[in-house]
Amino acid sequence: MDVAQGGGGGGGGRSSSSSCTGSARGPGGGGGGGCGRAVAGTLLGLGLMVMLMLLEGIAGQGVYAPPTVRIIHSGLACNIEEERYSERVYTIREGETLELTCLVTGHPRPQIRWTKTAGSASDRFQDSSVFNETLRIANIQRHQGGRYYCKAENGLGSPAIKSIRVDVYYLDDPVVTVHQSIGESKEQFYYERTVFLRCVANSNPPVRYSWRRGQEVLLQGSDKGVEIYEPFFTQVGTEGETKILKLKNLRPQDYANYSCIASVRNVCNISDKMVSFRLSNKTASPSIKLLVDDPIVVNPGEAITLACVTTGGEPLPTLTWVRSVGALPEKTVLKGGTLTIPTISSDDAGTYSCIANNNVGNPAKKSINIIVRALRKGRFWITPDPYHKDDNIQIGREVKISCQVEAVPSEELTFSWFKNGRPLRSSERMVITQTDPDVSPGTTNLDIIDLKFTDFGTYTCVASLKGGGISDISIDVNISSSTVPPNLTVPQEKSPLVTREGDTVELQCQVTGKPKPIILWSRADKEVPMPDGSMQMESYDGILRIVNVSREMTGTYKCQTSQYNGFNVKPREALVQLIVQYPPAVEPTFLEIRQGQGRSVTMSCRVLRAYPTRVLTFEWRLGNKLLRTGQFDAQDSTEYTIRSLSRDSYGIYNCNVINEAGAGRCSFLVTGKAYAPEFYYDTYNPLWQNRARVYAYSLEWTQMNPDAVDRILTYHLGIRQAGQQRWWEQEIAVNGKIQKGELITYNLTELIKPEAYEVRLTPVTIFGDGDSTIRVIKYSAPMNPHLREFHCGFEDNNICLFSQDQKDNFDWTRQNIVLRDTKYTPNTGPSADRSGSKEGFFMYIEASSPRKEGDKARLISPVFSIPPKNPYGATNTAYCFSFYYNMNGQHIGTLNVYLRLKSQTSIESPFWSATGNKGQHWFQARINIHPNTSFQIVFEGIRGRGIEGDIAIDDISIVEGECTMSDHDNHHIPSGAGRRLPHIRILLVFLLVSVLSHQR
Repeated sequence: MDVAQGGGGGGGGRSSSSSCTGSARGPGGGGGGGCGRAVAGTLLGLGLMVMLMLLEGIAGQGVYAPPTVRIIHSGLACNIEEERYSERVYTIREGETLELTCLVTGHPRPQIRWTKTAGSASDRFQDSSVFNETLRIANIQRHQGGRYYCKAENGLGSPAIKSIRVDVYYLDDPVVTVHQSIGESKEQFYYERTVFLRCVANSNPPVRYSWRRGQEVLLQGSDKGVEIYEPFFTQVGTEGETKILKLKNLRPQDYANYSCIASVRNVCNISDKMVSFRLSNKTASPSIKLLVDDPIVVNPGEAITLACVTTGGEPLPTLTWVRSVGALPEKTVLKGGTLTIPTISSDDAGTYSCIANNNVGNPAKKSINIIVRALRKGRFWITPDPYHKDDNIQIGREVKISCQVEAVPSEELTFSWFKNGRPLRSSERMVITQTDPDVSPGTTNLDIIDLKFTDFGTYTCVASLKGGGISDISIDVNISSSTVPPNLTVPQEKSPLVTREGDTVELQCQVTGKPKPIILWSRADKEVPMPDGSMQMESYDGILRIVNVSREMTGTYKCQTSQYNGFNVKPREALVQLIVQYPPAVEPTFLEIRQGQGRSVTMSCRVLRAYPTRVLTFEWRLGNKLLRTGQFDAQDSTEYTIRSLSRDSYGIYNCNVINEAGAGRCSFLVTGKAYAPEFYYDTYNPLWQNRARVYAYSLEWTQMNPDAVDRILTYHLGIRQAGQQRWWEQEIAVNGKIQKGELITYNLTELIKPEAYEVRLTPVTIFGDGDSTIRVIKYSAPMNPHLREFHCGFEDNNICLFSQDQKDNFDWTRQNIVLRDTKYTPNTGPSADRSGSKEGFFMYIEASSPRKEGDKARLISPVFSIPPKNPYGATNTAYCFSFYYNMNGQHIGTLNVYLRLKSQTSIESPFWSATGNKGQHWFQARINIHPNTSFQIVFEGIRGRGIEGDIAIDDISIVEGECTMSDHDNHHIPSGAGRRLPHIRILLVFLLVSVLSHQR
């Protein structure tokens, strides 16, 4: 069994049955580092083997782990203290930049997806989800508030989901409107007794209003003539809250300047906003008039001008134009109350309204209708004598010719009739009528009573508009002995019509008769649309042309005559059947199979659907080499097996399934390429510095599906500085077989500060290079990279890079006495910070509601690194850790302090603890700690049995070297539990290193 042993320069390795060797240097040149080399452990005996087996058992399934999620923000939030306990709320001012980052752990690297819901309805922002760690919305608007979800999944366990509610704060300018009491006189109502001033502003959080008359602040009850209240109901469509100032029994002093101040109490630094209104005995609601007649009828292309003027209103009203449907045309020119459309078109027709508003009473509105002349769609139809059963036109019978057009305006429409070019007037035998517009608008009829031979000829109806400017529409209808009703037939060879998918096909119905009417095409199944998506299509020659026909278009189509440009008789119908042949649809269309040499592979190709199905054959090929052919009988799939893979049997295998319409293909790529490595992103503190200008990085990864192909022999490592073209290549040798989930470590050294690097990793087997993986490693200056001294008094907003634990019940709060809430709980907590200053800050836990007994809050320090030690020697690094604490109150719970070491997944026993009321004073705790790797300090506050249980900490320091004996604090856990780190891995590794040192 091979054992990975750490190499020089801070090298690591794999605690497993295989190891990697070599070194990687950055482009800066210089020394090495790497995985180390394999050492045969024959002298270690059975004891060492037992320890390694125990280590393997602890590893379990390797480093594969389901995802975890935590959401952090960029720090622009306007925190609301009382909302923090009920749910995670991110408050931000409208117009600022929202930046949320989803921090994930898990291996393989989880895929991240941001989605949003607003209120009770799902709302996908930006029309899509965001697949990125960071969600950034610049210039955020109020409608973008809501609950944002970060979902991470990597195929292991259930997806991890965290959410945060984004609350967008804003305050719009307030608006004051003035109204009279209901039922009073409309004219000069400001001489009446009661006036209402209504103030409305849209805001979040809810707005508070205050009123002033001049410089005088108006309060409820301060003036008997003034009443201030909120309405019992709010008008539909009003978003903001409303405050009403009611002036009762209007007095001379009530004619004054009134101001409404809207405030959200400076939250998110949103300033108050004010609006003023001057109330006088001349104040009046607006009135207007239009200087044009209604309606306006114009021809296309003409220019029109609509003028609107005010006839009353104080203060002076503002005038705006709106359109009843849609926006104003883009070419519209507005100047005051005048609207001009330079070149009008039919699309610009409609109702336009002028609205005057001065916030007094209701806005005034006047509307005008614009009509644009148009003549469209001229059609005709012939109606034979309804008193005879056949539809033919015969001498001695009645016949009616009808003409129809679409006319705007319909009242200007006139028709003229001509026979063979000569004007025709209504007579006893030639009756000209106009159809009732409600029955058939824009229609004229010519009834020929007792048809004679001399009546044969060409009849023309001419439609025109009285206003002129629009071209007339002429419709010619020929009446003769050859005028016969239509008939429809389908050529024998045209139904059923067989075609292939993708072709262009023409469905044909032959129409006879004179005149030939318009033919209407539809599907025989009335629920199915036509190829263009409509339910019906028109044809003037009886042919329906379909381009790029698809299998969904198979079916029966119906053609029928219409009355237009033909006879107004019962429609003639015919059916055409279309059959679309298509090649077989198969699965899988492509499948990659990775397998090592000497193993067997079976490929299966299945037919899903095909037409025709009666003749289906298959053939298997490797490249151009035919391997096997056959024909489908009852089965719907075919298989091909390779008994023992060799280098020559790798390649692309195609299974072609063939019918009359073509072939469907299943493709299989059989390869011995190794899968891509999976970079491990959860390495604890992977970056370290041992010299001033360079840094090193611990690169870790697992191998995806290592058993799928032949054994990994080496890895090709490429590294290049970000922005550069040249790759520096290294080779990492692998001894032994890599296990699934096994974590491989390789140290990259001599990386130049503060540059970032791209790293490319490619596995190599006897087949050749496998799939590559690329990641970017970035330099970031660690907090106290080799700890010498650390001090924190919580005076800055970043609280010395301490963070709140996401798995506890509530958070620690940064506070000082000057900014303390006036509703604080007395008889608990400090009266100043540790130095005695009321302006100095400290951290504390708030024991008030909604906290319950036993609730925990944890505050976690940044990661501290210790100087590197000889891996074969014991470490004796000592630090003096001290802090001040205040535990004042009759309901005080417990304060615990923990030491969390690198790779430690759970908090063990505290190394310091105190419980119960200690009085009003601050006390200092000083304890020696002996971490043997990177570490963090965790403060845990546990709420006691009541609200007088606030616990505070301040002035934390960590200094290299032991505390003096006289400085030790007495509140540590007895029996040395804090010194002993009961972690089985640390114990076993220590024993293993000791044995190795002895062997040397």
